[in-house]
Amino acid sequence: MKIGLSSNALKHSGGLERYAMDLVRGFVAAGVTPAFFARRFDKSLPETSMVEAHRINVSFLPGKLRDGWFSRRLRAARRAAGVDVLIGCNRVDSSEIAICGGTHLGFLRATGKRHKRSDVRQIALERRQYDNAQLIVAHSQLMRDELRELYRVPESKIEVLYPPVDDARFSPVGLAERAALRRKFGFADHEIVLLFPSSSHQRKGLSLIEAALDGVDGSLVLAVAGRAPESSHPRVRYIGYVKDIEDAYRAADFTILASKYEPFGLVGIESVMCGTPVIFPATLGCCAAIAPHAKHVFAPDDVADLRATLTRIVRQREQAPSAMPALPAELARGAVLYDARVASHVDALLRAAQRVVVERR
Repeated sequence: MKIGLSSNALKHSGGLERYAMDLVRGFVAAGVTPAFFARRFDKSLPETSMVEAHRINVSFLPGKLRDGWFSRRLRAARRAAGVDVLIGCNRVDSSEIAICGGTHLGFLRATGKRHKRSDVRQIALERRQYDNAQLIVAHSQLMRDELRELYRVPESKIEVLYPPVDDARFSPVGLAERAALRRKFGFADHEIVLLFPSSSHQRKGLSLIEAALDGVDGSLVLAVAGRAPESSHPRVRYIGYVKDIEDAYRAADFTILASKYEPFGLVGIESVMCGTPVIFPATLGCCAAIAPHAKHVFAPDDVADLRATLTRIVRQREQAPSAMPALPAELARGAVLYDARVASHVDALLRAAQRVVVERR
């Protein structure tokens, strides 16, 4: 059985691209060399040399036409490569297993945006992907619900598998190393650092967090990692694009998001695996996968409730500074409520691929 993977790119990029890189390492560790179809390959990455690489060029097209072109070209490319089961980590209509890490209809509904012509094309391609796939892997219960409600996908066609995280990379460190990392990022001992990892600040709720910070104790600092914010808020500190994001998690006191739409939110799992609790709205897909002791949950799009949550955190720190937050290793223990190992996730996909082959006979 030859496995194929499809992704927009094999490079450090968005959540689904990073997920595809995890799959590459997991499949290779399981003795499988996948065919990998993408628009771009970063040749400096070790993962590129692990796969049978097939580039589909879309650079000559306007951005809004690239998804459709890639999907059409992929049909012939996978046949030529002899792929038996294709796992689609992007919008393609020839994958037997479609990975659903987010839906366009769900995004538009959550953000209140109007449907443009380009949105209609993306939604049509998504519908073809879900109609043609034999199995859809939903990365959260939220995605399962959107697939059923917005795309009318039958329950029997959906399997919920939370995305994996590299536990060798995302893990706690000792207090001495944590203190050194805080100095590296310029965090003072008295500061309560809220890490905001983001390249899409509007969608992830930066303005709401800034509003909630007003009127809360001055020791709170919002450290933005990713794209530089256009902000003059006195509590906001830009720490740049952090390639080793695990070190930023380890240095911070909390990780915070206030996203309007977050199908899963892998940063939440990565953060608590590093021993850093999260402050998230209840609507984030990953909230159901994080134990109560490792999260502070507030009402979505509610400045007052987030401000109250931050105020409670500051008061707890003042009342018991040595116990707030818990030691990283203690917090990480049992913080994730599913088996997040890449190997376990890949095993589940291989079993699903085998079922696809059997059912097709």
